[in-house]
Amino acid sequence: MPILKNAKKALRASERKTIANGQIKSRLKTAVDSMKKSPTAEKLSSAFSAIDRSVKKNILQKNKAARIKASLSKLLK
Repeated sequence: MPILKNAKKALRASERKTIANGQIKSRLKTAVDSMKKSPTAEKLSSAFSAIDRSVKKNILQKNKAARIKASLSKLLK
């Protein structure tokens, strides 16, 4: 456990960020999985939205997001 005051504060911030990132990752995973199970244009749109949101929050890298989007687009064709 941290002893210094700034280390305690950093730990609290890290825990908050972990929870927020987990929520975004969960939404991303459910959107992508539902798109893979039954591809529709609506689900593709929501999956793209979740992917873009995760890139904006620095949870996914830009190239990985592009790769996921490309694979989902192929499912719809």
